Amino acid sequence: MKQFEANFDGLVGPTHNYAGLSFGNVASSQNATAPSNPKAAALQGLKKAKALADLGLVQGIIAPQERPDVYTLRQLGFSGTDAQVLEKAAKTSPQWLQACASASSMWTANAATVSPSADTSDGKVHFTPANLVDKFHRSIEADTTSRILQAMFYDKRHFKHHAPLPMHANLGDEGAANHTRLCQQYDESGVEIFVYGQSALNPSMPKPQKYPARQTLEASQAIARLHGVDDDCSVFIQQNPQVIDQGVFHNDVIAVGNQNVLLFHEQAFFDREAKLQELQNKFDGELHLIKVPSSKVSVADAVKTYLFNTQIVTLPSGEMAIIAPTDCEEHVGVKAYLDELVELGTPIKQVLYFDVKQSMQNGGGPACLRLRVAMNEQELNAVNSQVLLNDERYQILTKWVERHYRDRLLPQDLADPQLLMETRTALDELTHILKLGSIYPFQR
Repeated sequence: MKQFEANFDGLVGPTHNYAGLSFGNVASSQNATAPSNPKAAALQGLKKAKALADLGLVQGIIAPQERPDVYTLRQLGFSGTDAQVLEKAAKTSPQWLQACASASSMWTANAATVSPSADTSDGKVHFTPANLVDKFHRSIEADTTSRILQAMFYDKRHFKHHAPLPMHANLGDEGAANHTRLCQQYDESGVEIFVYGQSALNPSMPKPQKYPARQTLEASQAIARLHGVDDDCSVFIQQNPQVIDQGVFHNDVIAVGNQNVLLFHEQAFFDREAKLQELQNKFDGELHLIKVPSSKVSVADAVKTYLFNTQIVTLPSGEMAIIAPTDCEEHVGVKAYLDELVELGTPIKQVLYFDVKQSMQNGGGPACLRLRVAMNEQELNAVNSQVLLNDERYQILTKWVERHYRDRLLPQDLADPQLLMETRTALDELTHILKLGSIYPFQR
């Protein structure tokens, strides 16, 4: 039976804007209040996704959230018509309006943690939507994310959906951005790496001092239990608190893996050698652990260019390629390292560069934009086929974006009731294109 790793990219929403909401995310903070281009952002994301489909990879799309979220604003005490709610929030508490208008669901690496059937006790693909409690603007995504994922992976014979973990800081969960799976073949049992920033119940463990550690050990352990991933298939590694304080807010900003390759910065992990030895002991077969030294790429340059927020993909030829943002290509030192990497004799044989600057400026690179789901042929055939990208669907979605999206948006535009109407019109049409049903609050 054939085996695949599908990438499901987040479709950038119509309210893509730079509000600087994510403390600890350097790029997000640096570009706060700058004008954004939602249309360009969505088209850049679609173009990258289509390029991967053209390479012969399985590529899908995850719908964005409804924003501005007037329902949450009402919970915060703003009343009246939708237009009045937006006006009152903009006038008295613009920070709440900005949070409720974030298009951050585009970064679907944070949508959920996924364990393939080869690793789970019941032989199903398991999904747990992330609760994202560390950031208010992201914590309001979980319910809609759950409905979207269930509309995509609806066949209960193959897929099992869990509720998000309880909404508490002790169980802070940021999804697949802190989860990597290594294996020989995608449909064979592998080792799932759960990376956490701190322990909520063991205060003696080290933790960052400047920026928050968004993922807790306890959350990672809970997800492994829910998914039926046993000790032989899991390793729990603490992220280096010092790199979190340098702007490495998720593990996928400092490490990336695929099949039997793990590319990581030498400062990525706490107690690195012991944990990598544990990983090596549990991995069945040859494992390529590629350590990037600070002398080649500093943590600051890794954060600036998102060298590790790249995708490592296996092409139909069996060779691996890195999908990198053009920011890596434009940085002399990082480009030199990537050129050197493909000559090291590892499975990585080429680097492909893509322009995703609208996303990069808001704090997310190629890896942030996708959720990976390893599946066998039967499981892939059970996926809602309308969310899988092909030539026809790419053209339909491109025209949809061009028809509905603005090409310039400032934070003050978020109070425009017309933007809310434009967004709902667009999303209602999108649910028909992708055959998702009534997943948004305004449809229910």
